[in-house]
Amino acid sequence: MARPPFKKILIANRGEIAMRVLRTCREMGIISVAVYSEIDRPTLHVRYADEVHCIGPSPSTESYLRIDRIVEVALEHKAEAIHPGYGFLAENPEFARACGDAGIVFIGPTPEALEAMGDKVGARKSMSSVGLPIIPGADPTLKTDKAIISAAKKMGFPVMIKATAGGGGKGMRIANDAEAMPSLLKAARSEASTAFGDERIFVEKYIPAPRHVEFQILADEMGNVIHLGERECSIQRRHQKLIEESPSPALTPGLRTQMAETAVLAAKTANYTNAGTVEFLLDGEGNFYFLEMNTRLQVEHPVTELVTGMDLVKEQILIAGGRKLAYKQSDILHRGHAVECRICAEDPDNNFLPSAGTISRLRHPLGLGVRMDSGIYQGYQVPLYYDPLIAKLVVWAEDRPTAVLRMSRALSEYIIEGVATTIPFHRWVMNHPQFKKGQYNTHFIADHYKPEEIDLAEWESAAAVLCALLTETDTGLSRPTEQSDRQKESYSPWKFAARREMGRRRV
Repeated sequence: MARPPFKKILIANRGEIAMRVLRTCREMGIISVAVYSEIDRPTLHVRYADEVHCIGPSPSTESYLRIDRIVEVALEHKAEAIHPGYGFLAENPEFARACGDAGIVFIGPTPEALEAMGDKVGARKSMSSVGLPIIPGADPTLKTDKAIISAAKKMGFPVMIKATAGGGGKGMRIANDAEAMPSLLKAARSEASTAFGDERIFVEKYIPAPRHVEFQILADEMGNVIHLGERECSIQRRHQKLIEESPSPALTPGLRTQMAETAVLAAKTANYTNAGTVEFLLDGEGNFYFLEMNTRLQVEHPVTELVTGMDLVKEQILIAGGRKLAYKQSDILHRGHAVECRICAEDPDNNFLPSAGTISRLRHPLGLGVRMDSGIYQGYQVPLYYDPLIAKLVVWAEDRPTAVLRMSRALSEYIIEGVATTIPFHRWVMNHPQFKKGQYNTHFIADHYKPEEIDLAEWESAAAVLCALLTETDTGLSRPTEQSDRQKESYSPWKFAARREMGRRRV
């Protein structure tokens, strides 16, 4: 491999994404620096990194969101670049600008691109100017509730109230009538202000039951832009993605080409560099609309890596180091199908409330085509200070039906005890007829998931039985208590397990 563009990189993040970036740094021969809050001292990313530095108390506002402190630590450790991961400061133009002012390379787009695409209203205007399809929306300069509600009435209900800044479903509300709008506008502003420090909102026409499809792009500093295909992200709860797959089961070859070309045009219009994602809403008639551009590495990037064979973090680092893209669009080949489940420390039986505590038992699934991106270990204490995402389970197979079956199998082997997780929920999704057929949209959870009617404990019980069998075969099965000497000599634990299972099936 050619000499890496940087000798040392600081990772301004935590958990599984910090581990993901650290592993690529190690493979590229780059020295890594991990930062951590006081509560994160025993985490995996701190143990794995070459150099570590505590940046403050547990609350993110006093640690992972401290621009000045992170830049100061990078200078102290002589890091040449900073990788922001996702979340926290990854899409903050002030952070990117502070890095540049300190002579440190920000592994991501320019501050100008972050500002242009981070503001949804500005992004809509920019994309519309070059002919990209935009969801009809109200004039974003409207300030008063009265003016916004009047515009919503002209547009026709339902409408979507959205925060101008940020993402991740924060500051979003659906209004079905004018009477509900005052309280929804107030709630959206409050949530947006808390999450992004920006209470501005705007209103656009709500598209019922769409699919959420996004395209991964890479762009170098010489103006070369390519796409790496799409990801389907329609399994969502409260606008937060739960399961992703690639390719999308909804796209025809012609529609895929059209959306991909639009995504590349969007990136070029924004003078974008590095890795990014152009997101679209797809209605039931095959019409698609520009939604937003995520100016960072996505949580769901592993599904793209599995179907293309590319390391997106490595590409980010090379682009940030001034390297030209090593690929033309014709070089990008897609093979097979990948599915990702976000494993969160949340209780699906209790409205997905976050679950904190100590992981008392952990067994990651293994086998052909299974990938684990994780930041946890047995004995790890899951805190309530940060996002509940603790791991990502990703599988690859030659086609979608096989990939779904493989994910179901992997989930059945996955054991996390001590905290509630979304594993049984994901098993339920993988076994749902509509998901198996690929016939779903962003309303799938609202339409089909009824906790009071679904006993997720059954899925946990079934998984526990299988894992117990696997553990038994791992450690060696105990022999039957009544055997002749001849039986003992010819005893095979594998035969015994098979016969026992056959006996159960006969019953």
